[in-house]
Amino acid sequence: MTATHDPAPAAGSAGAGSAIAEDAWDRAVAAIANAEEVALACHVSPDGDALGSMLALGLALRAAGRRVVASFGDRRFAVPRLLRFLPGQHLLVEPADYPAAPQLMITFDVSTTERLGLLADSARAAAELVVLDHHASNTGATGFGTLRLVDPSAAATTVLTEQLIARLGLPVDRDIAACLYTGLVTDTGSFRYSSTTPAVHAMAGRLIATGLRTDEIARELWERSPFGYLKVLAAALDRVVLDQDAAEGHGLVWTYVTRADRAAAGLPYEEVEGVIDVVRRADEADVAVVLKEDDDGAWQVSARSKGAIDVGRACTALGGGGHARAAGFISHASPEDIVEKLRPVLKPM
Repeated sequence: MTATHDPAPAAGSAGAGSAIAEDAWDRAVAAIANAEEVALACHVSPDGDALGSMLALGLALRAAGRRVVASFGDRRFAVPRLLRFLPGQHLLVEPADYPAAPQLMITFDVSTTERLGLLADSARAAAELVVLDHHASNTGATGFGTLRLVDPSAAATTVLTEQLIARLGLPVDRDIAACLYTGLVTDTGSFRYSSTTPAVHAMAGRLIATGLRTDEIARELWERSPFGYLKVLAAALDRVVLDQDAAEGHGLVWTYVTRADRAAAGLPYEEVEGVIDVVRRADEADVAVVLKEDDDGAWQVSARSKGAIDVGRACTALGGGGHARAAGFISHASPEDIVEKLRPVLKPM
């Protein structure tokens, strides 16, 4: 029999939930208990934290006999190849089949309604909209939702999701653990980022205790790519630019990937996410930026910082959002113009 992990510690004792009032957790539990159907949604182009959080709660609720529907609002609806190993994808429906006005809708890892894409109207029409998130940009006047479970100190949205599952009194089996662990390990950079606290390792331990094969998850996430990715990576590195005077002397390294690059290699957009992890290795730059042209011609901008520059604040100023060390935004300008707009807002922490 598949093991289940011990319940998560109460909010605050696990390094998450300190920014969330107890009555907010209680209201969320009550809303889920009273809903005939729970509609779950994560952000467009979902990453491991977003999709992992959504599928984890979906699986937990479905196992308890609850009606659940889950989706994300991409026009070209498809789970990214790197995440197709995740359990629970039978819960997913196309955006067109998602409830237009859910009784209860829960969003995961979504900092603004715009990040819901085609599901934004459903969020606006929902009778109760619960926002589960850990983005620092999802605070204050910019926040949305009727009930907000937002804690920027949480290492990943899956940390908060584990808390919610525990408060619902639901068990976490190996499939749910795989979803939660994927979000945890991706948003902490394989436990390399400063967000990796003792509580994060404790959570990982609880999940591994279910019988989780972490080596298999690591292989799916970081040790696989189509051959065409190497061609696209080579093209991106061939045009990489280093500006050591940018970011107030902390340095900027940047490059871009075009639709033509991907077409020549037969590579879908989702496969170029890893380019930023190679570019950011440059010792001479605190900030790394990769611009990726999507299938609609827009530039999806990913920014990373090693700790001196707050890229979350910079990307928020340009209409995006994220964390101090990892953030992004979308633009329709040229790559050169985008970088020129970004330079003045790259400020120290």
